[in-house]
Amino acid sequence: MHRPYEDVAAILTGTLMVALGVTFFGSAGLLTGGTAGLALLLGQVTGFEFGAAFFAVNLPFYYLAVKRMGWKLAVRTFLAVLLVSLLSKLTASSVSIGHLDPVFAAVTGGSLTGIGLLILFRHQASLGGINILALYLQERHSLRAGYVQLALDALILLASLFVLAPDRLALSLLGTVVLNLVLATNHRPGRYTGVS
Repeated sequence: MHRPYEDVAAILTGTLMVALGVTFFGSAGLLTGGTAGLALLLGQVTGFEFGAAFFAVNLPFYYLAVKRMGWKLAVRTFLAVLLVSLLSKLTASSVSIGHLDPVFAAVTGGSLTGIGLLILFRHQASLGGINILALYLQERHSLRAGYVQLALDALILLASLFVLAPDRLALSLLGTVVLNLVLATNHRPGRYTGVS
């Protein structure tokens, strides 16, 4: 059983890793799936800052979190989304990347984001939206969260066909595959039994 301080440390660590992963994606002009991908896409189309867009895109999904997953997950998810929104702004202003190979950004950004999500999932938190839906389907129907999220993320990336150049879209897809393989490999029913 996780103690409260372990949950706090995990949520801080997980959100920081996601914020850094999103910084890699954004710096290379790549997108990802989920509500983070929607926020990055919104930023590319409208110029909105990622943190504010990410927070706003997640607001409608809290109803599903409360109704389907309970208040505990909903509150932790709200805090995680808020932290990623704040930490992504802090990361963007604290890290200056002079050169970033897009392939490296896709693989590293996907790995960091996937590990961050894994940490959050294991401490009864998520980053809203598709994460909540993927966790719900895993818990209720034993569908692996990583595979569910991968399918939905692919649909989000397809929606960006008119915004991204083909090479950036392919690399965005690579990053999304890496992210979801981290989840599919490491987060499945019965694999991890720690509870908060």
